[in-house]
Amino acid sequence: MNKQLEWLKKFSETCGVSGDEGRMKALMLERLQGKAQVSYDKLGSVVFTNACKEKDAPKIMLASHMDEIGFMVKHITKEGFLRFVCLGGRWEQVMLSQRVTVHGTKGDLVGVIGSKPPHILAPEERTKMVQKRDMYIDIGAKDDKEARKLGVKEGVFVTPYAEMAQMGDGKTLLGKAWDNRIGCAVMADVMENLAAKPGKNTVFGVATVQEEVGLRGAQTSVNMLKPDVAFVIDTCVAGGTPGVADEVAAAKIGQGIAITVYDAGMIPNTALRDFALEVAKKLKVPTQISVSEGGATDGGRIHISGEGVITLTFSIPTRYIHSHQSVIHLDDYLGAVKLITEMVRQMDTKKYQQILQA
Repeated sequence: MNKQLEWLKKFSETCGVSGDEGRMKALMLERLQGKAQVSYDKLGSVVFTNACKEKDAPKIMLASHMDEIGFMVKHITKEGFLRFVCLGGRWEQVMLSQRVTVHGTKGDLVGVIGSKPPHILAPEERTKMVQKRDMYIDIGAKDDKEARKLGVKEGVFVTPYAEMAQMGDGKTLLGKAWDNRIGCAVMADVMENLAAKPGKNTVFGVATVQEEVGLRGAQTSVNMLKPDVAFVIDTCVAGGTPGVADEVAAAKIGQGIAITVYDAGMIPNTALRDFALEVAKKLKVPTQISVSEGGATDGGRIHISGEGVITLTFSIPTRYIHSHQSVIHLDDYLGAVKLITEMVRQMDTKKYQQILQA
């Protein structure tokens, strides 16, 4: 496995659900060590800054969230099973019998979301979806006392478990938390490129927290930085699979970075969108269009901060999003790095004013 894939494996497999992003933050600090100045907002987002000394140089924010969807323990039954709340959007059908990591106070514990075997299901149960409120995590404890001795208590975080793997031609990658670890990887690569050859602007690479529970880190970090322009780097639902029509999810893995023209939280700046398409065409970087009627990104908070921030969202098409296992394509990731790097380098004062006044 080459160095690039080794980093992607770390990004995917690192545990870090909403509110518990510390491990991912440490990985980002390791990845960008010596490449930028480091600061933090008070919610936990980490900011990597490459500053420009030119007067009135535009300030550009690259935002990618560190948190993944997961769980938190809310109750321990007398029998030693763990009831939980979901951190982020979960569909019940993809949850049962899935392995998890319970981050107990005495160390990590292996767990599984329990399910009834088909042998004992009543006919009416076979067609009825089990509700999240009725699910539980089994950690192999004989009772609540043993569970607590193992370090489990209310408020303990729980992360989905999956190992990254290469599929098919080696460019298709299966793993957990691509939403939005692949965005973090793109941001890190762009910041490294800009450290070697900067543009005439100040760039903030921001790894935000708690996006999956309400875009919270985006709000606090944008308030602190007050950028002029923002590129949000996230994922989108990939189509091209059975049962998913193009009109619902047009972007497909391996066919290019998706430029979001609409989501439930933001209509992007059209001049910035057109600039992205223009640069992509010159670079011969494939692009796709994404429309998300049922989801939003950090851009939803960023673009309405202060007097407003010129904002555009780039998305890596991802299959099986918000489940234990999701699928991306390496070419989309590489294209995103190339496109965003060049857009930032070209975003000088003149280009910013052109877009602002368009």
